[in-house]
Amino acid sequence: MSITLKPLREQVIVITGASSGIGLATARMAVDAGAKVVLVARNEDALIEIERELKSGDNVLYVVADVGEREDLERVARETTARFGGFDTWINNAGSSIWGRFDQVSDEDTRQVMRTNFWGTHYGSSIAVAHLRNKGGALINIGSVESVAALPFHASYSASKHAIKAMTDVLRLELEKSGTPISVTLVRPASTDTQFMDHSKNVMPSAPIFPPPVYAPEVVAQAILHAAEHPQRDVYIGNAKLLSRLAENAPRLTDWVRRSVIYDWLQSGKPDSNRKGALHAADPTVDGHASGRYPGHVAQSSLYTRASQHPIATTAAVALGALALFSLVGRKRH
Repeated sequence: MSITLKPLREQVIVITGASSGIGLATARMAVDAGAKVVLVARNEDALIEIERELKSGDNVLYVVADVGEREDLERVARETTARFGGFDTWINNAGSSIWGRFDQVSDEDTRQVMRTNFWGTHYGSSIAVAHLRNKGGALINIGSVESVAALPFHASYSASKHAIKAMTDVLRLELEKSGTPISVTLVRPASTDTQFMDHSKNVMPSAPIFPPPVYAPEVVAQAILHAAEHPQRDVYIGNAKLLSRLAENAPRLTDWVRRSVIYDWLQSGKPDSNRKGALHAADPTVDGHASGRYPGHVAQSSLYTRASQHPIATTAAVALGALALFSLVGRKRH
């Protein structure tokens, strides 16, 4: 089955979790590409400011919604249809997190992580498929390197991303079997410099910090929007595929690395000034920005991701580089 997707300039794109981080970076890029964009998040103040920043004519709509409530997302679809006549791509990006040892995290907090991450993606996927079934389009779910390679102190988040991967894989299979013209993509970011840590609740003794390498949210946004135009199954950001394959094929070695290196690395040793985060309610102090405050180097590109999404162009570039090298070597010999 061949699926054809519209160019971004002709699309209406719904983005959940659009008030910060990857969602905001994706919204900005989509608007720059000429798409109409629907911003979805809990924080209305942040959405108003972002709409004001991005709006040019009738190209942006914001809808305040909690993705953990199916009724809220059904309202997003209705308001999008009323304004723009429908949508072409739905991006399930909204997420929440708690950091802490398994026995220190409450059932209530774990349920909230699953409610936002898994059920938000489940509801969004269900609503998007119902809308796109006959017209076609793209469904893009945001997984994680933790969809396979779970991190210490992150049991509920890792579990939610495992669940999103399984649901997305099954849904894709069933749509392909029925010949439904919907592209279903799972994007798997590695560590990304967003407000993720500020939004997360934390019950560890110190503030958590991502293990490197860390990528800019624009790297993920660029990959998401490529998948909105070009059907893809999985998109790995940076070293996410390497870590995923290592976890799948060398689980004992991966366990040793996580136990001996990552376990300590994740604990920064610095105080956490915002332990409650935005797990249970929007936090206006940390929305409205795409980038976070990671203190180390932040990669502005991923050669692997670009190569996997643009294989022909990458092969051509490598070939031209090789020809230039051979030519240079040849001239030096004469």
